[in-house]
Amino acid sequence: MATKKRVFISFDFDHDEGAKIMLAGQAKLPDSPFDFIDASIKEHLTGDWKEKVRRRMGNVDVVVVLCGEHTHTASGVAAELTIAQEKNKEYFHLAAYSDKTCTKPTSATASDKVYRWTWDNLKTLIGGGR
Repeated sequence: MATKKRVFISFDFDHDEGAKIMLAGQAKLPDSPFDFIDASIKEHLTGDWKEKVRRRMGNVDVVVVLCGEHTHTASGVAAELTIAQEKNKEYFHLAAYSDKTCTKPTSATASDKVYRWTWDNLKTLIGGGR
């Protein structure tokens, strides 16, 4: 069996924690192509939190940016995406909700697409298909 990818999930802690928990739970499915690395910063965004994210991101294969209705206002998600871009990490944006308008972080590029969250899509995206 192929080695599972290590995934960092960037999300809006104030609005999308439930969606993040569901996404992390999918890593436990028998046919999951990824392991979830809980690298979330749980304290307020003070001090050296960006350096902590840089260190934690150094050990992952792909960054999943979980996009909700307020992601465009989440400065922490924007900063995490910038760090992923600086570290040349693979990343993609995943719509946290199928019934809501999901927005990208401000550091996303114009060409960054927000993908639908289905199990088949997730497996394809983590495998590099985008």
